[in-house]
Amino acid sequence: MVLVQIYNVVSAKQLIESASKLSKELGKDFGILYNDEAKEPNSKIENEFKQLLDQQNISDYQLYSRNYKTISFPEFCDEADASFLFIQLVENKSKTIRYHLNHCRDLRIPYILYKDSFPALNLEKVLLPVGFLEEEVEKAQFASAFGRFCKSEVNMLLANDYGSKAAKNADRMKELFDKFDFVYTLEKGEKDSFKIEMEAVNIAETKQVGLIIVSASRDYGLDDILFGPKESHVVKKSNIPVLLVNPRGDLYALCD
Repeated sequence: MVLVQIYNVVSAKQLIESASKLSKELGKDFGILYNDEAKEPNSKIENEFKQLLDQQNISDYQLYSRNYKTISFPEFCDEADASFLFIQLVENKSKTIRYHLNHCRDLRIPYILYKDSFPALNLEKVLLPVGFLEEEVEKAQFASAFGRFCKSEVNMLLANDYGSKAAKNADRMKELFDKFDFVYTLEKGEKDSFKIEMEAVNIAETKQVGLIIVSASRDYGLDDILFGPKESHVVKKSNIPVLLVNPRGDLYALCD
């Protein structure tokens, strides 16, 4: 299921259109989730959703209410068997972004903090920055899915490092991509692994890409706690959606 968390129905048109389209391209169910402290579904909110979905000719969907005080994102996504999560970002503020990132730390599926200012999701081109960390390779399976099912062109942006770890990660990604029939390119960036994702944000408009795929931080250090993790800054600055992939903590040691 492609699941979308809505906070403001009025400004959610582009988000719902994007999530619904992706669910069709991936052959997944489409679900809409809204927060409700009451245990019973809210008929007023459901009617608002129905009107909006009718306007967009979307009839195949499931509507869920979530008591955010008793059930977390990861718990609900597991129950709903969700494979992608869109979260409406009604305010592009550091505090709001960090709030959502904190609540998504334990998600085992990719997620997008989708700003109300974004246009409908365009997956013709996907930008994939590649750094030196082991977990970078995990992004390849999602880039591959976009290439296979959405006919996306995957543009790999390789970090400009002195070592060979980033290049090895890119080679492992290419091994997966070569198993399928879709277009991908590899270009070396100007920045190293610590800044390659922000470089991707800066060049996204020039390259006319519609999505950037980024690995979320494996652990939060003191700087991340005080100033926000790197993905927080990437999401805030980006003018296009950023797909975040949480590293599998059980697969990696504390040191690379």
